[in-house]
Amino acid sequence: MIKAIPTTIKGVGRAASRSLIPLAKVGGPLSAIKQESLLHRRAVFGVQRRNFSDVQKTSGHLGPTDLGGGLGGTSGVSKRTDRKCTLVLEDGSVFSGQSFGAEVSVAGEVVFNTGMVGYVENFTDPSYRGQILVNTYPLLGNYGVQHSPPDELGLPSGMESDRVQVSAVICQDYCHLPSHWNADKTLSTWLKEHNVPGMYGVDTRALTKKLRMHGSMKGKIIMEEDVPLSDPNMLNLVAHVSTKVPMTFGSGDVHILAIDCGIKYNIIRSLCAAGVRMTVVPWNWDIKKERFDGLFISNGPGDPAMCEETVANLRWALEQDVPIFGICLGNQLLARAAGCKTYKLKFGNRGHNQPVKDMLTDKVYITPQNHGYAVDHTDLPPEWKPYFVNINDVTNEGLVHVSKPFFSVQFHPEASGGPEDTGFLFQRFIDKAREYKRFGKADSVYQTGPYFRNKKVLVLGSGGLQIGQAGEFDYSGSQAIKALKEEGCETILVNPNIATVQTAEGVASKVYFLPVTTSFIEQIIEKERPDGICLQFGGQTALNCGVELWKQGILEKYGVKVLGTPVETIIAAEDRDIFKEKLEEIGEKLAPSIACNTLEESLEAASNIGYPVIVRAAFALGGLGSGFADNEDQLTRLVEVSLASSPQVLVEKSIKGWREAEYEVVRDAYDNCVTVCNMENFDPMGIHTGESIVIAPSQTLSNDEYHMLRTAAVKVIRHLGIIGECNIQYALDKDSEDYCIIEVNPRLSRSSALASKATGYPLAAVAAKLALGECVRHTVGVICLLELCPTFLVCWGLLHNLRHLLTGIELEKIPNAVTKVTTAAFEPSLDYCVVKYPRWDLSKFDRVEKQIGTQMRSVGEVRLFFYSPLPTLLAPPLSPSLTPLAPPPGHVHRS
Repeated sequence: MIKAIPTTIKGVGRAASRSLIPLAKVGGPLSAIKQESLLHRRAVFGVQRRNFSDVQKTSGHLGPTDLGGGLGGTSGVSKRTDRKCTLVLEDGSVFSGQSFGAEVSVAGEVVFNTGMVGYVENFTDPSYRGQILVNTYPLLGNYGVQHSPPDELGLPSGMESDRVQVSAVICQDYCHLPSHWNADKTLSTWLKEHNVPGMYGVDTRALTKKLRMHGSMKGKIIMEEDVPLSDPNMLNLVAHVSTKVPMTFGSGDVHILAIDCGIKYNIIRSLCAAGVRMTVVPWNWDIKKERFDGLFISNGPGDPAMCEETVANLRWALEQDVPIFGICLGNQLLARAAGCKTYKLKFGNRGHNQPVKDMLTDKVYITPQNHGYAVDHTDLPPEWKPYFVNINDVTNEGLVHVSKPFFSVQFHPEASGGPEDTGFLFQRFIDKAREYKRFGKADSVYQTGPYFRNKKVLVLGSGGLQIGQAGEFDYSGSQAIKALKEEGCETILVNPNIATVQTAEGVASKVYFLPVTTSFIEQIIEKERPDGICLQFGGQTALNCGVELWKQGILEKYGVKVLGTPVETIIAAEDRDIFKEKLEEIGEKLAPSIACNTLEESLEAASNIGYPVIVRAAFALGGLGSGFADNEDQLTRLVEVSLASSPQVLVEKSIKGWREAEYEVVRDAYDNCVTVCNMENFDPMGIHTGESIVIAPSQTLSNDEYHMLRTAAVKVIRHLGIIGECNIQYALDKDSEDYCIIEVNPRLSRSSALASKATGYPLAAVAAKLALGECVRHTVGVICLLELCPTFLVCWGLLHNLRHLLTGIELEKIPNAVTKVTTAAFEPSLDYCVVKYPRWDLSKFDRVEKQIGTQMRSVGEVRLFFYSPLPTLLAPPLSPSLTPLAPPPGHVHRS
């Protein structure tokens, strides 16, 4: 997969600052941002209260600029004095707020974007030219604007053009003091440099609802002087953003000619990273006089009907055999050249979580999008077929020619910002260009390519209720049983806990109140003869029991299939040595570590790695037996305890103090993956996640960091072969972009329960339904034999039509429990924040260690839903002075 970030800005790993409230380092002079952050921290905690200015980092001192707090006071600074401003829509609606950035009045088309990160990339995207952008995520400016030196192509790193393209920015809250190690300036300062106004203190949820109901509208932000409303779509915006003269980037034997309709810089980086020479020409350039091996049509703003000169050139190109690839506006222009129509969408698709289906392979991808117009594919010419379709609104997301190497997509595979899942399309285009250069022609990319029903399913619940194994598994198990019953399955539950939801009358078809051990489970299997068994809903106890059943041959003896994640994958994720090997196979890394089975091996490993080290027990629950050791004596005590409850320990180099983040990932048997929720620990590495304050979504990850970790998560989960839901945890260096993977939990966990409540995405229910089937890999042998058959295409067509009789349930076939009209193949974008506080009840235990650390001692948690994170963190849980967010159910959830 082509990486969409140039080498010069990738560096060594990725990370962000330590927490929402940055800590100044001791020793050496402080930068302007760190001085401001230190003063800000003092103000928050009552050491000092005063008004502070934005940071003038370019001059190396604190300069007098605008101040602002925002709805909910995210900045943490009291009594801001920002200037009042007003948003007026064409229907007469008025929204009041405060300004940041430039203090100028502007007009444009008011649209919204649902991305939770990537505001710098969005604001510099030429496709937003002439638009007033509403951000549904409530906070902007939290990681500032990064340092953007020229990369190896001479393009400003981290930017999508050489200027801010939006006409104005609207958000609910603005953070005046960024928290990020690479912050160069504040968002307000940057917008001022480009004379672009910002507005905060607006109820963006109400504004977004209005835009969804009535469609995108003309609007204006008024400071002092009024300005008339204007519709930018009546202008040829492409002519405004396109280059005026040809430019050449990269070097290589393949020459790509790119028509610049507003090309994003990361498209140039992505193509040049594959070793091609790229010539970027103006939108109306006469391409007939050029020689090239591939033609690329870029994204851009406005109505495609305004680019008739480009369409005329493309009609000529369609008569040739040179490969063509279009993105976003490029898809619309190619469609018009082929004889299709385009139309304006009601409110467009703008965000980072749009699910699209590949109509050739049936795979689903999560994509970043930014367009207000679409292609009408209901009346395509016979030689064209839909390539991708949006699962949510069934609009066209791409076209493909059945016999020539022409294809286009409506989304943004260059992924800046947004998921990197479809970056392979650039390589597909370049491969066709190389094929054309070598042979003078290239083939089309148009190539078309067992639903098993379990009637009786055995569900393993958790063992006896204890710390680390309590309410979260009752929640996940009851949701899973409900989902299985919806699919017509008889459910047999084994759970020794009588005071739980899942063991209540009428939930499962039959309940055995017995310990979850191999001997009891074998007796139940012999009696009930289930078709399949679910291991991932009972925590570590159920996983360990399932592994033993598999190792002893009990499952094979009775013909019971493990539903969802295979046992081999569970072992690979839980066995630290195998897990390390698996990560090394795909170039991902753990901290330096050695898996050990004895105390002697552990002491030798620590000597080789170097103290301090952390000890982690394999197949353990709640960090049991883990801890830090600075010397041999401490290590000996730790390992003796760990090996008493686990057959293996991992001795790992200590990374105490690094940041910690985690992602909840869902994958189906067709290799479709979505990351449902990302979370950030307020406490650093060294504190168990169950002991830490956790914020969802993350507050201090930049777009690059957020999506780099997301890409790594998807890659790891696919390589391990997990089917259903899992949790992946990362450690990130607080002062660089370096990171490593801590662990993967191939099951529902406490974090999974938090993610489900935070997003409304029923992880357990979806995982249970995905488990109802066999992995598609079981048909690979049949497909390989068919390829040798003279009637392969006929056989493959029959197999393709019968695929639902042979394979498992797909994500896109499961209804979205939130919207009721879309599917589970989506990634939630939140317009609120969720904070989890752990709860302890240590008074019940004698001689318990009361200092939090690597082992979990919390017995529950409180969850708070708010529009802004900082008031939640500064106030005690359940404070009567705070109004919980509505409408998420429960408002405050205890478990």
